[in-house]
Amino acid sequence: MGTKWKSSLAIMFICTTLFISGLFGASLLLDYGLSKHYAQKNYFHTSEFKYEVDRFIHYLKLFEVNELTLEESKKKITVTPDEIEEHRYRFGDLEFQVQSIKEQYEPLIQYANENDNGALAATHEKERDEKIEDIRKNFESDEHVEAKIVKEKEKLLENYYKEIEAYRPEYEQLKDNFQYYFKDKTTGKVITNLDKGGSINQLKEEKMLFVRDLPITEGVTIQYEFAGMEDILQMMGPMDNYEGRIGIPKNLSSSSSFMHLYENYKKEQIVYWTVVAATIIGLILSLIIFNRAKKSRQAIDNWQVHYKKIPLDLRVLLLGASAIAPLLTYVAFGPGYSSFMHFETIIAFILSMLLISFFLTIALIQAVLLIKSVKDWKNFMDEWHESLTYKVAKKFLERLKNAFLDQTTGTQILLIFGLVFILGMGAITLFMHPFLLFLYVIVLGVIGIPIAVTILNKIGEFNRIVAYTDDIAAGKMNKDLNLSGNTVLVRLAANINLLKQGVKTSQSEQAKSERLKTELITNVSHDLRTPLTSIITYTELLKQQDIDEENKAYLEIIDRKSKRLKVLIDDLFEVSKMASGNMELKKDKVDLVQLLHQALGEYDDMIKGSSLEFRISHDDPPINAFVDGQKLWRVFDNLIANILKYSLENSRVYINLNATQDLASITFKNISKYELKDNSDELFERFKRGDTSRHTEGSGLGLAIAQSIVELHNGRLEIETDGDLFKVTVTIQLEG
Repeated sequence: MGTKWKSSLAIMFICTTLFISGLFGASLLLDYGLSKHYAQKNYFHTSEFKYEVDRFIHYLKLFEVNELTLEESKKKITVTPDEIEEHRYRFGDLEFQVQSIKEQYEPLIQYANENDNGALAATHEKERDEKIEDIRKNFESDEHVEAKIVKEKEKLLENYYKEIEAYRPEYEQLKDNFQYYFKDKTTGKVITNLDKGGSINQLKEEKMLFVRDLPITEGVTIQYEFAGMEDILQMMGPMDNYEGRIGIPKNLSSSSSFMHLYENYKKEQIVYWTVVAATIIGLILSLIIFNRAKKSRQAIDNWQVHYKKIPLDLRVLLLGASAIAPLLTYVAFGPGYSSFMHFETIIAFILSMLLISFFLTIALIQAVLLIKSVKDWKNFMDEWHESLTYKVAKKFLERLKNAFLDQTTGTQILLIFGLVFILGMGAITLFMHPFLLFLYVIVLGVIGIPIAVTILNKIGEFNRIVAYTDDIAAGKMNKDLNLSGNTVLVRLAANINLLKQGVKTSQSEQAKSERLKTELITNVSHDLRTPLTSIITYTELLKQQDIDEENKAYLEIIDRKSKRLKVLIDDLFEVSKMASGNMELKKDKVDLVQLLHQALGEYDDMIKGSSLEFRISHDDPPINAFVDGQKLWRVFDNLIANILKYSLENSRVYINLNATQDLASITFKNISKYELKDNSDELFERFKRGDTSRHTEGSGLGLAIAQSIVELHNGRLEIETDGDLFKVTVTIQLEG
């Protein structure tokens, strides 16, 4: 068993080592081969050397193409009218600049005078006046401004020539390595470092390690430390007419930096491709070995029995350590790509790969065994419950939960936010050292995940409570909300259940009361109709008999009161029908303007006989609505009757009918002869009358009936009072 175990482990180790080395070689190939200079023919084809060529070309433009001296360049300075205008108005117009100078020197002069320093004050005044005079000359004379601009440009040229001289040593050093020949296409001027009489034909490929034809316009641009470079380049004249050839001769001295880089590149290239080839071959061998080593892979399964003897949490801990160890090893001992071509670096690479492979082999074996344990989920959970971490965490969480529940809700929220903040700050430490990741994962598992689960559970409970209260508000009395535990949310849910039961009981009692009230009104109305009909009939018969005047007056009172009682009973019966939902609407297309005029026509004699002045306004007819015309006429009739009964004498009444896109609005406004209370909603109550002394005739049901009819049409009837102003607005849906 021991021999098989060692043999299997050795095969796994060899396979992993070859595989890791192969991956490293593949990454090395992608990084330094396909995308960088080790895939080039030689050093002179790399991007690094191209930069040196471009830099040298730029130096040629600075030191060879431009032959003007500083004094000659100064003589070529010109000033345009636009430059004069720009300089003149650079800091604003004349008035603004003069005022700025005065404001600049005013505190200085004042300070000198306050300290009895007349000489200093005079000096400041003189400086101020000289600057003001100079500004005035700027706006009076172009020549004055031109002289200033010339001085500015001369200063720029001096800075330019001074700075480019700092690059001359680099140019001279590069010049010793290159051979070049450039000719101006226009003037025929030649720039070369070949021997006198030399031509471009001397720079042939067979004589050169590197040769290239190019215009002198190519090259990098050096960033100068002063402004005005554009103006200076324009003074220098054109530099883009030169074409020619540049190269590195084969007889270049071996002490040259380019030759040193050239030789090193060849050695590094050999080492590089050797390492890449070896590692790629190792990658292929690792796959072949892994495919054929079936017995070694099967031997891993036999280790499962021994592996399970280790506690589960310790297994996970060992797996984490084995997984982090390769990374730490590479960080500590692994070679960098830039130094890979040195012999000592290759040795370090081999040793680090062996160590990484060892740790990775152990980690892979543990991962395979742990995955097999996880697949047997029931057994895995049993092992987890027996682990030391679970037992400690369980006791800790139980104590934490009990201590947590003893706190107030505010304290619980503060504790949760505090722990979340600590975990968030702990995540920042992961960037300090990889080992902290392992500690953070443990803390996250013991504290963070339980907190997250607790928060999610509480959010879920809270959302259930919100949804439940929404249903109650919408009138849906569902089953009781069932939450378990001893938290404040559970107590809230229990209280909501009690409130719901109270609401259901209250609604049931209210519905029962309304039903009994409606039944009482219906029954009383029905029972009163029969004797009242007899009273009215016999009163009519008595009125036909010859009786004395005194009895006739009594008979008139009986007749009037009985008819009023009949109206009251009819209104009561109608209200009870509406309340019980037994009234049916016979809807049809009706012109509301015509219906309103019909209602007003019924009271035409009363309107003319009253002291009221009616003002009727409406949109152009027809205004059609799909309504029950007879019922809606009853609404208009009740409202007009109320106006005639309760309006102040010699006042105006306003009735307005207008229509929008889908609504019609009818407004009735009048001044009440009786004092109105602030609460206009009471007028909708049954038997409520504006005449609280009840001296006028009426049942007190007119507005209640009108409101019920409008609501049956899915409309609104609203009352507004402002002092003695009484306003009723009826809103009805127009036909669709």
